[in-house]
Amino acid sequence: MVQKKYFLVLLTSFFILISCKKEKQKIKEEREVNVKTTFTSLTKIDMPVSEFSHLPRLVVSNEKLHMTWVEKKDSLAILKYSCYNKNKWSGTKIISSGKDWFVNWADFPALAVNGDNMLTNILKKSAPGTYDYDIFLSLFSPNEIKISNFLLNKDKVASEHGFVSMKAYDDGYYVSWLDGRKTKNKDLRKREMTLRNAFINLDGKIVNEVELDNRVCDCCNTATAISNNGPVVVYRDRSNDNEEVRDISIVRWIDGEWTKPKPIHSDYWKLNGCPVNGPALATKGSNVAVAWFTAQNETPRILLAFSNNNGEKFNKPIRIDSANAIGRVDVSFLKDNSALVSWLEPIEENVVLQVARVHKNGSKDENMVIANTLASRQSGFPQLEVINDTVYVAWTDLNEDPKIKMVSYKVQF
Repeated sequence: MVQKKYFLVLLTSFFILISCKKEKQKIKEEREVNVKTTFTSLTKIDMPVSEFSHLPRLVVSNEKLHMTWVEKKDSLAILKYSCYNKNKWSGTKIISSGKDWFVNWADFPALAVNGDNMLTNILKKSAPGTYDYDIFLSLFSPNEIKISNFLLNKDKVASEHGFVSMKAYDDGYYVSWLDGRKTKNKDLRKREMTLRNAFINLDGKIVNEVELDNRVCDCCNTATAISNNGPVVVYRDRSNDNEEVRDISIVRWIDGEWTKPKPIHSDYWKLNGCPVNGPALATKGSNVAVAWFTAQNETPRILLAFSNNNGEKFNKPIRIDSANAIGRVDVSFLKDNSALVSWLEPIEENVVLQVARVHKNGSKDENMVIANTLASRQSGFPQLEVINDTVYVAWTDLNEDPKIKMVSYKVQF
């Protein structure tokens, strides 16, 4: 009897083993069907930067690639601009410089392009405290000498103001930022980082400034874009309780007012601190794509969610990374409404910058390894933009002094 039971256990185990092997083979075959090579080889692009350059920001407008970046010369920080068009960089323009800036690997200048007009920003120290700084906006045109510099936050509170994102819209720009005016409240229970937004017209006038969320994560970047319905903003939120849930939320401009914050997806990531790892956002008509990092259940990963109704509802998130991702994401739409996502991830002994093309049905093409990099803060947040079928990726290389590098490649449709 014992031998018979032993035989049945072995037989059952055998069939389970065979079943598992078949299931793994099935998953492998499904992945192989979904994996396609959709890129050509990388093309290195010569850059108009010095040996100590970092914090690149890329924006595409009218099929031209615009870039701002920061260079360091002794104690002087310099914000520069150039445009890449028809395989050539325009002349470099110095937008501003200063020795009293707050220069941070994660809180770097934003850029928006509206025709021949540009808007960017720097962060300037307002008091001796480490994180006491204000946001100064710069309106300029590459073809004109005049540059208009002005203060965005006028609360006169020596506190943190930063993590700016901006997007051109009609005759101006929507600008979002993290605002720490309430973090210096005498009541410790009311010291909250907030999310604010304002519209900046082409003359530099600040209008319609409003608080979008009264309690958000302290130091994760924001993202602003324009859908068919108008502007949308995504950011890392912070729950109004003691649980400290730090998931990604969205607010949208609908019928002349901002909606209440709504989670993109309930990851339910509890964290007693800020991960300094905000979301990325792309729009194309009524299509919206949001990419973000989470480590809920101590499992670091990159997620991407699509919406086809201007961000009102999102599909189930798609996991992008292989395992143990670092984050620092960016995202951009392709012309067929698939999305490209870039992120940092350890692979064996290296930390690599990767790009993947993701389709709305959840399939993902073969990853494109852009470069080996480092997990250190100085490597910053790589940038991703697309013009037609050409992808541009910029990052800060740390082999010697920090220096911005860029490559391009073509996507095959």
